[in-house]
Amino acid sequence: MKFYRGILFTGSVVIYHTGMNNLDHLVVAANTLEEGVDYVRSNLGVEIPGGGLHQTMGTHNHVMQLGNDAYLEVIAIDPATEAPAHPRWFGLDDALLRAAIRQQPRLITWVMNTTDIRQQVDTAGFDIGTPTALSRDELKWEIALSDDGRLLAGGMLPYCIQWHSSPHPAQGMADLDCLLQNLTIHHNRPRWITARLDAVGASHLVDVEAIADSEAPYLSATIDSPKGRVTLT
Repeated sequence: MKFYRGILFTGSVVIYHTGMNNLDHLVVAANTLEEGVDYVRSNLGVEIPGGGLHQTMGTHNHVMQLGNDAYLEVIAIDPATEAPAHPRWFGLDDALLRAAIRQQPRLITWVMNTTDIRQQVDTAGFDIGTPTALSRDELKWEIALSDDGRLLAGGMLPYCIQWHSSPHPAQGMADLDCLLQNLTIHHNRPRWITARLDAVGASHLVDVEAIADSEAPYLSATIDSPKGRVTLT
C-alpha cells in the first residue's frame, strides 16, 4: 500500500480524499532546456517530452506526468523570445538563482491548484501574488504572481493556480512510469512555514522537516521511476 498526501493507493484502486487544493506540479529550473532534459534523463531514466512556449514570460518547458493529475515541469528562459517588460515568473530573473542553475538544474518550487484562486488570495493573510490570466493553445489558467517575480519563501511556499480548461493538462502529458511519492520542505523555521502552509490550505500536500540554522531551506521530491526510487532536491 502506498500513500501520497491525500491519495491512498490500494493495488490498482486509487481512492481520492477530496479537498479544495491539490498538488499541481513541481518546477525544475534549468539554464537551458537541453540541460534540464539531461538532468531528468540522468536522475529518472526517462526522456521528458517538449511542452511549449510561454510568450508572456519569455520561457519554455518540457513536461510529463507524475501521477494523479500532478506533473513535472522543466522550465528555462527561451533565448529566442524577447525578454518581457515585467519580471519573469519563478524567480528566473534573479541573479543568484540563475548562477545556481548554471551549475546544474534544480527543483526550485512547486504549484498548488485550487478551485477559487481569488478566495485563496483574499484569505491567505499574506501576499501570495495577483491572479494573472494566461493561456497557450487550448489551455487557459490563472496563476497568482508577485510583481517582482519572486519565489514565495524562497520557493518553499507554492504558487497558486486555477485551471480554466478541462480535463487537467497532466492527463494529456506523457506517462513515463514516474510517480510522485512525497514532497518535503526542509526548513530552519518549521513552525513558521507550517503556519503559512495552513493559511493557504497546503499543509496536507507536503511534509515539513526541521534543519539547522546554518542550512538553507530546500525542497526534496521522492519519485518512483524506471531507475528506482529517486529524490530530487
